[in-house]
Amino acid sequence: ELRYDIAIQQERKRQYEKAIASYGHILEQRKNFRDASERLSALEKLSTESALVQPSGFDSTRTLLMPEQSLSRPTLGRYEIERELGRGAMGVVFLGKDPKIARTVAIKTLSYQAFDDGHLPELKERFFREAEAAGRLDHPSIVTVYDVGEEADLAYIAMDYAQGRPLSEFGKPGRLLPLPTVLEIIARAADALAYAHSKKVVHRDIKPGNIIYNPNDGAIKITDFGIAKISDDSRTKTGSVMGSPLYMSPEQLKGQKVTGASDIYSLGVTLYKLVSGATPYQGDTLANLTYQILNKRPRSVREFNAELPNGVVRLINKAIQREPDKRFASAATMAEAVRRLAVREAREVSS
Repeated sequence: ELRYDIAIQQERKRQYEKAIASYGHILEQRKNFRDASERLSALEKLSTESALVQPSGFDSTRTLLMPEQSLSRPTLGRYEIERELGRGAMGVVFLGKDPKIARTVAIKTLSYQAFDDGHLPELKERFFREAEAAGRLDHPSIVTVYDVGEEADLAYIAMDYAQGRPLSEFGKPGRLLPLPTVLEIIARAADALAYAHSKKVVHRDIKPGNIIYNPNDGAIKITDFGIAKISDDSRTKTGSVMGSPLYMSPEQLKGQKVTGASDIYSLGVTLYKLVSGATPYQGDTLANLTYQILNKRPRSVREFNAELPNGVVRLINKAIQREPDKRFASAATMAEAVRRLAVREAREVSS
């Protein structure tokens, strides 16, 4: 009985090799003990499937999702894992539940097995910095962080489960949202960034994929503060380039000091993408793209959407100025400008 209980816990903690050994010991003593034989078979099948994907052993980013209903639902800390939501640069994001209060959460993981030991300390620091940065913030348009934890093979952050879809799904020709909807989204995102900046947090990786949009109620949530710079943290390096190059400000690409003006630039490129399906610069390589952003004029958004109102074009051009002090003075100023534009456009349409 005790060994069986231990095996169940080993299943939940994804210690699958240990669980196999435990069930094996049980069956040596009692051939028909409970469902030990069925559980052992399911785990051995899981082991075989995983070995095909990752011959060196179990792939922890994959086998969190148990394919056999007969096996115990895996857990991270106190959270029960239900299914995979998506995959990012660092690991898998899961849908989970806190059984104590029946709260649904998104659980972002950093799988240690997926990275070289030499890079792991820096990645862990970045990962937990996300929890520290987002943990400072309490805003309806920013995901709420509930908990952070670490297990033997991975670290995790439990956060607000944002209903909706990433804006990257609406940044392609033929799938663009109506202009009034886009302007409202950008205004809300600018409000949220203004709040984050007031708390001395600069996101540094604003892009459509990091903004979740719920078409049912128009709500947005900014996610992934994984490379956020906490402005008053002297330990944070400013010389390293991290983020998404297509949306990255020139000063960030140059490794210079990054302020809220960088988020304004990235939000301007996001607006460009959402109204045109394109970005101001294109490059085959990072070096070529970087050269263009630092030295060339951006392509006019009108090349991709000739119907755009002049006010939208001017707003984009101001947000993506190469010099930070030529952009909007603050994210709050940008939000105000976007809303004024939206009212003006609505008035012109109605007349």
